[in-house]
Amino acid sequence: MKKLLIACVTLALVSMPLTVQAKGRQPCSGKKGGVSHCAGDKFVCQDGSISKSKRIAAVN
Repeated sequence: MKKLLIACVTLALVSMPLTVQAKGRQPCSGKKGGVSHCAGDKFVCQDGSISKSKRIAAVN
């Protein structure tokens, strides 16, 4: 029983950082309605405004 409890606690601690990272801020979130499209390195929101976030190209 003790080993099962240790395993569950360890699993919870290991998976916690993954869920925290997934909750990161998104450009044009909330009342802005999400991203419509990109204009250069800027995000254009569904409401027509430009997000202060900048797009960063992924390096593969």
